[in-house]
Amino acid sequence: MTQINSIFSTLKSALKAHGITYADLAKRMNLSEATIKRIFAEENLSICRLEQISQIMNMEISDIISLMNERQFRLKQLTEEQELEIARDPTLILVGVCALNRWKLEDITSRYNISEHQCIQKLAQLDRLRIIELLPNNRIKLLVSPNFQWRKNGPMQNVFRETIGREFFKNSFSKENEMLVVLNGTFSRNSSLEFHKKINKLAQEFENINVDDTGVPMKQKSGVTAVLAIRNWQFGAFESLQK
Repeated sequence: MTQINSIFSTLKSALKAHGITYADLAKRMNLSEATIKRIFAEENLSICRLEQISQIMNMEISDIISLMNERQFRLKQLTEEQELEIARDPTLILVGVCALNRWKLEDITSRYNISEHQCIQKLAQLDRLRIIELLPNNRIKLLVSPNFQWRKNGPMQNVFRETIGREFFKNSFSKENEMLVVLNGTFSRNSSLEFHKKINKLAQEFENINVDDTGVPMKQKSGVTAVLAIRNWQFGAFESLQK
């Protein structure tokens, strides 16, 4: 994919995240909808119009470029030692998770009881670990791939697994933005592997939506955690009934 392809792909995602259609864009830019569709189909856009589209989304061209860069290939996984350093420090976990979710420094300090100085210290630590690059004015640039994952059975997964078991499922899952689905079946090995692939695709779609929402103001968003898991298991009460 060329940089031009990447810019237009990023623009489309950003427009979708802001709920702006081609028809809306045409009206705001005093152009016909057919012209807008042709611009995106031919991927031919002047800097002036790129700036105009960015401003319609309350963004700058630099924000679009940053979003595009985040989609490029980067680090997919940390080393065991890197994860262990993060897992030992709850505040570093907090700042790290926020950074990976594309929060700004002011978003973190306004939402959590952590000072700006302390937050900068933790961001500098993440910079040293090469998870982020701490830019001038404390801007955060991610250095990990969009499909970044914590190590399987690594220090961070162990932290989250303990938290999930203790806290996550102590909930009714009855609110509008909550859902709990428990499925039970009998799969062959091939069917199980096929379902694993579908879970991986769903996990990637979760991350795509997360990236698309980067330009949406923080006050319009809330933290979301999804747990996707599959294993050989049966309800404990059934064990006494087995032959």
